[in-house]
Amino acid sequence: MSSATPTPDPTARSARRLPLTGVLRLGRPSDIWFKPALSSVVSVAPPNLTLLALGRLDLAMYTMAGSLCALYAHNRPYAARARVLAWVVLGMVGGLAISLLTASLTTDPVILVAVGALMAATQKVLCDATRVGPPGNVVLTFISSASLFVPQTPGQIPGHLALAAGAALWAWLVCMAPGLLRPHGPERRATAQALNAAAAYAATRGAGDGHPQARAAAAAAVQAAWQALLATGARARPRRALERLVVRAEVALAAPADTDPERLRTWARALCGSGPVPAAGETAAATDEILGVEAEAAAPHPPWWTRLGPLTPIAVRTALGCALAGYASLALGIGRPYWALVTAAALYQANVTLTWSRGVQRVVGNLLGVLVFAAISPLAHTSGVALVLCAVALNFAAEALMGRNYWLGSICVTPMALLVTEFARKQAAGELMTERAVDTVVGALVGFAAAVAVTNRRAGDRVEDALTAVDRARERAARLLAEERPAPVALESARRALAATLVELRATADAAAGEWWQRALPQERVVLTEQSAHRTLAATVRRLGLHAPAPSTGRTTEDVRP
Repeated sequence: MSSATPTPDPTARSARRLPLTGVLRLGRPSDIWFKPALSSVVSVAPPNLTLLALGRLDLAMYTMAGSLCALYAHNRPYAARARVLAWVVLGMVGGLAISLLTASLTTDPVILVAVGALMAATQKVLCDATRVGPPGNVVLTFISSASLFVPQTPGQIPGHLALAAGAALWAWLVCMAPGLLRPHGPERRATAQALNAAAAYAATRGAGDGHPQARAAAAAAVQAAWQALLATGARARPRRALERLVVRAEVALAAPADTDPERLRTWARALCGSGPVPAAGETAAATDEILGVEAEAAAPHPPWWTRLGPLTPIAVRTALGCALAGYASLALGIGRPYWALVTAAALYQANVTLTWSRGVQRVVGNLLGVLVFAAISPLAHTSGVALVLCAVALNFAAEALMGRNYWLGSICVTPMALLVTEFARKQAAGELMTERAVDTVVGALVGFAAAVAVTNRRAGDRVEDALTAVDRARERAARLLAEERPAPVALESARRALAATLVELRATADAAAGEWWQRALPQERVVLTEQSAHRTLAATVRRLGLHAPAPSTGRTTEDVRP
């Protein structure tokens, strides 16, 4: 870079501009938007309709706790999905148990809000550290916070927890059922996304406006595809065929000018169908790469709890913001402070700038959702069946629209939540709407104020750590490249490690860039480090021979089915 480039003051601290344009812009729907939407309907409707038939719709809140577990882990391979869903169920039922026990011991709203805030902070950091989501901690916090304010006796708790556990088991079965028809569906989708992202980068030829963003997106998609494939366990034929396609996506990252984007897109389209996996050709170099990936996967990795330390500022923000939002709602005389608490909990993202954007989306979506509730309330109250079906339809719409933008999904979440509060008894619509609107605004304002007040001064330190990790990984790869005959498996393992540290550096730098009140980030060093690492990655690909032209796409792996 030019020596005329100004060097930022490393001690400077400033508040970054908060965005307004683009916050409400709609994105593309998720490739699997229908999966969580349909799963939620199939998980929620039978328990609620059964309770309605028994005349005990007042117990629906407990079955909803278990049913909403169906929203998680749809992007995971089925073996990993089974484990993740089991942990989600334990977290949901455990949080519900703490809430019900607390509600049975005290009705003091000050204590209840404090417990809810602490639980919200715990749920936030655990979901972020284990990378469970979407939807992350928000659903867990909604259930646990609402349950705190439901009158409870100790004798009722076992029965209520049994209802939640039974519905959760049903949700687990619903989420695992598609695996009977498409046992490798998640891995195919992850590989297709990597191929499409690599094709988008290859189309830039590695130059021009937007190519750094395209490369970062492609690198993240490739990394996600490897994680999905490595989570499947034993290397069956489907996994081997998909691994070779991910190798081709990685080649596009290293040599975009020599890659045919249309070939990658053709492979991606084939994976989205129900036919056999396309054959990308099995070369010695590709086999060495896959062996290197497995060597890396076999190496010990830091456990998830090592990621808790950097999340401390987020935990403090969440606890403080949720508590203050709940107490502000109580001070205004509103009987449902958990709405303000959940609004605050839903705001907190990786940095202040993203938190602001989520706050705008939450307020806009909830206020519009209140108007939707006013429109559908007369229909929903014609009968108990209409009430349940309206709530189920809104649940489907929320999950179908949430991926396009948070505010769009919130338009459906808000009336659904208001209808659920009426499962036990009909309430004044005007009062519900007013309280929900006020709690939304209060929770957003107080929650964002807490995010600004609790600074994350270590964000810059984490960028430095990420830069150091990339430098070390690049040096290791460079040393192997300097050898006359480096072991292919060792070289591939070094290349994969360098690629992973680059993905982590970009995510860390992006998160730190939106944080307030910190020293200026070493943006120039980040750019130079990324450029140097990209050149090293390209050199490893050339040394391994992975850049050789791929065979024709006309042949397929006939024995590999979805």
